[in-house]
Amino acid sequence: MKVKDLPYKRYTIEEAEAAIKSSTQEVENATSVSDVLKAHDKMVEALSQFNTMGALANMRFTLNSFDEFYDKEREYYDNISPLVTELVNDFGKAMLKSKFIDEVKKVVSPLVLKKYEILAAASDPRIVEDKQKEAEYVTMYSKLMSEMTFEYDGKEMTLAELKGYLAESDRNVRRTACEALGRGLGKHSAELDKIFDDLVKVRDRMAKKLGYKSYVELGYLNMERMDYDREMVERFRSSVLTDLVPVVTQIKKRLAEKLGIDKYMFYDDAVCFTDGEPKPIISKDEIFRQAQLMYDEMSPEIGKFMKSMLDAEAFDVDARKGKWGGGYCTNFDNYKQTFILANFNGSSDDIDVITHEFGHALAMDMAMKFGDKELGVGGMETAETHSMSMEFLSWPQMDRFFGKDASKYRYKHLLSALSFIPYGSIVDEFQHIVYSRPELTPKQRNEEYLKLEKKYRPYLDFDGIPYLEEGTRWQYQMHIFETPFYYIDYCLAQTVALGFLIASRENYGDALSRYLDFCRAGGTIPFGKLCERAGLVSPFKEGALKKIALQVPEILDKEL
Repeated sequence: MKVKDLPYKRYTIEEAEAAIKSSTQEVENATSVSDVLKAHDKMVEALSQFNTMGALANMRFTLNSFDEFYDKEREYYDNISPLVTELVNDFGKAMLKSKFIDEVKKVVSPLVLKKYEILAAASDPRIVEDKQKEAEYVTMYSKLMSEMTFEYDGKEMTLAELKGYLAESDRNVRRTACEALGRGLGKHSAELDKIFDDLVKVRDRMAKKLGYKSYVELGYLNMERMDYDREMVERFRSSVLTDLVPVVTQIKKRLAEKLGIDKYMFYDDAVCFTDGEPKPIISKDEIFRQAQLMYDEMSPEIGKFMKSMLDAEAFDVDARKGKWGGGYCTNFDNYKQTFILANFNGSSDDIDVITHEFGHALAMDMAMKFGDKELGVGGMETAETHSMSMEFLSWPQMDRFFGKDASKYRYKHLLSALSFIPYGSIVDEFQHIVYSRPELTPKQRNEEYLKLEKKYRPYLDFDGIPYLEEGTRWQYQMHIFETPFYYIDYCLAQTVALGFLIASRENYGDALSRYLDFCRAGGTIPFGKLCERAGLVSPFKEGALKKIALQVPEILDKEL
């Protein structure tokens, strides 16, 4: 069945209550461990149905935010999702209190039970209305950004289309495109500030109601982190500052000299070459045909899955007004189907999508086949390792898309990956500051953001760029609005993905095999142990970033 034909039917709160409440009662009244396990299976199936229909409605809304039907459906799920969370929370508490818990632990993954413990600490009927308001504000932001247009070169275009010009070799094109970006965002400054103000306030209010000092603690619980905490993340960011920032800064300064740039501006950051950036040399349709051949060559298993996605028309990559401006992969569990949304703009980013989002889809498919429905692909740091590692494991095939510029692409891709980690650290530390000090005004938040830019990207300058020079770059980083504290997971995953790249250059077949094992394990193994099992150093281990800082520049030199 093609994705566009997947049947949709609203899964109501009444259906969820009937299924999950009865499952909870069955656990409480159980006379054997078998009764508890049957009730658990029933609850999981109800949750799977809710998640499937919610994901389907959300996907169709993001394809066209002007679609009134799916706009209302998404709004419905936003409203009932906190209620469903409370139902699952009650079920989890009943499971943990069951007199058969010792026998349950022999069958149900300890990570599932850990999720129930985390959920109990992060949920409460007192914050249901606040969660509904939070979802409302997030939807307001998503709609604003998807419908926002920018005037450039006599044309009206989406953010995704405009960002493609930031990788042009002509510096004047990049500068004027960046100015158009700043002016376009500036027109909506009041709306963006208001939405974020409201989000900070409602999130802080939820945390205080639950007895936490700030939303930082609640945000970590919402991310369901199993084997690392705030202190470990802070140590990681400290390592980024000491081990990576000096290396990236040195590389960027050398690059600026090569480009003939005295002052390295924000709009120069995506450029690596004086004779033009690598771009796909083939059409959109040919990109997909070559991607199929690439995955066939990598592994029959991977190739077969790619074919199933193409047959299901499980990609939507054309940018258009009203379409969500980013890129994502999602899955519809009950249909055993994945889907990828992207916005092609003719740059090398288009190939990153074909590899990055496909890595997500492959892991989701494996989780649906081999994993645990409640654990899925695991935490976000694990999920992003799936995607970022696939980008690097696709390196040997890049001539299919870039021809003679394949080496240029690999250089640009690797430098982008390395320099991303400091940027991701900016986003993470910014959120820690904002939620630790919710009283900050919009102007003060922007000032804090600029300080972090100078701290982690000292080579970069925003001076003279309309609106963005005020410290507002963060306003179109959707994760800051939509999924607090998610972004550091990209940094952790990038560290592991670079480990897979280094391993693949030593023994490609072995690295690919270890990667597939990493994907098959999904969320059934915590992140740190997954890294160890794959023979890679955890990002939290002492010296993890020092190794990358030493080896990645050597690889960059070989690609020049």
